[in-house]
Amino acid sequence: MNSAPRVLAVLDDLLTAAAHDDRGALWQLAERGRELDANLVRLPPGAEVGEHQEDVLDVLLVVVAGSGRVAAGDGELDLTPTTVVWLPRTSRRALAAGPDGLAYVTVHRRRPGLTIKSSVAPPAGYEGGEAPCMLDRVCPGCGRLSQDPEPVFCSRCGERFAGH
Repeated sequence: MNSAPRVLAVLDDLLTAAAHDDRGALWQLAERGRELDANLVRLPPGAEVGEHQEDVLDVLLVVVAGSGRVAAGDGELDLTPTTVVWLPRTSRRALAAGPDGLAYVTVHRRRPGLTIKSSVAPPAGYEGGEAPCMLDRVCPGCGRLSQDPEPVFCSRCGERFAGH
């Protein structure tokens, strides 16, 4: 692992390069050995991420462009650039983009990948994988494995799962 600080992305450049209707994760933290996950997510105007709950991780959401709202608990929180929202684990929430769309960064502790244990040592560099029977729980937009056994929307990028 390289422990030297470095620039990984320039968010304005990523947002400028994206097509007007691009939706989902435009960038993901992918460095090996990291302890965090981070994503730049974009929702086009009027798009929504349906109500969902993250049972394991607290998530920090930082708005970088556009506007929208988070429906959480009994109320709604307005989202504008530079707004920072804490989404505590076990909280239910839904996101909606405003008329100019919504772009935000999420940051949370890295969730370890699911693996199938074996008595044989894995090859060097192998980081595990998901069982084939869980493929219907992998988001078609960003690749995140949903903890929900019958997901409708991805809690990371808002993509609708097949069959819904």
